[in-house]
Amino acid sequence: MKILANDGIAKSGIDALETAGFEVITDTVAQERLVKYINDNNITGLLVRSATKVRKDIIDSCSSLKLIGRGGVGMDNIDVDYAREKGLHVINTPGASSASVAELVFAHLFGMVRFLFDSNRNMPLDGDTRFKELKKNYGAGIELRGKKIGIIGFGRIGREVAKIALGQGMEVLAHDPYCETATIDLDFYDGQKLSFNINTIAIEDVYKNADFITVHVPFQGKPLISKKEINMMKDNVGLINAARGGVIDESDLLDALESGKVRFAGLDVFVNEPTPNMRVLMTHQISMTPHIGAATLEAQDRIGTELAEQIESLLK
Repeated sequence: MKILANDGIAKSGIDALETAGFEVITDTVAQERLVKYINDNNITGLLVRSATKVRKDIIDSCSSLKLIGRGGVGMDNIDVDYAREKGLHVINTPGASSASVAELVFAHLFGMVRFLFDSNRNMPLDGDTRFKELKKNYGAGIELRGKKIGIIGFGRIGREVAKIALGQGMEVLAHDPYCETATIDLDFYDGQKLSFNINTIAIEDVYKNADFITVHVPFQGKPLISKKEINMMKDNVGLINAARGGVIDESDLLDALESGKVRFAGLDVFVNEPTPNMRVLMTHQISMTPHIGAATLEAQDRIGTELAEQIESLLK
């Protein structure tokens, strides 16, 4: 059986699939050519990440297809319910990249509170002529320890964010309509372990009390956070979106950054990927990465092997 990993797969996943007897194809096929390619090559399994979309046209037109796999968490680029109605297996790897996304959240947070995102732009340009001025501009950073972090969406990724926050000495304010309480286990390198019980709270209480807010929910067709929600927040709040573009309204975020209501933001995802709004890209209070939350070598290895295990179990 042939597996097309159209958006790539780690070598660990390829090796595991080939050991199980599958032929793995890592060609990147353009979206408009995908139906023909799958049919011409009798593809049994299609693996994607965020670039390739698997909609009804592919599901209806490709009779050889038995499985669709998403390397990562969100499956908004796949018509999941329709595929399952048609008898296809649809799988993902929800836990494999959680730690990587959480670390990126804090990469943005640390960079934001010490202005690294802006300093790294200006030091190469003006560091030799405006050193003292830049030192003054970036000399009003703040510490994370003792601050309150709001985590909206307290699933796997949200809980990984909480682990880092607790280790940093922050207070965790979590909201999740499907979870009332969660136990967060901190495992240390020497075998020691600490456990914390986190009770979730109303989302309005997160907005009103958090110094920083990070969102870990799927896009639901409209922004979760827009002008109304931003107005509930503390002045100088920091916002982070490493979930999906559009969860935070970009236009309202830009207005809040301009007015000073929001001090800075960290974005790994954008509304118009892969061509983000230029106004967003040019705003100096935003720390930006190009949707790389799950893009660590360790996460990709875990994703590859988890996909391989599921595929072998379902198709063999």
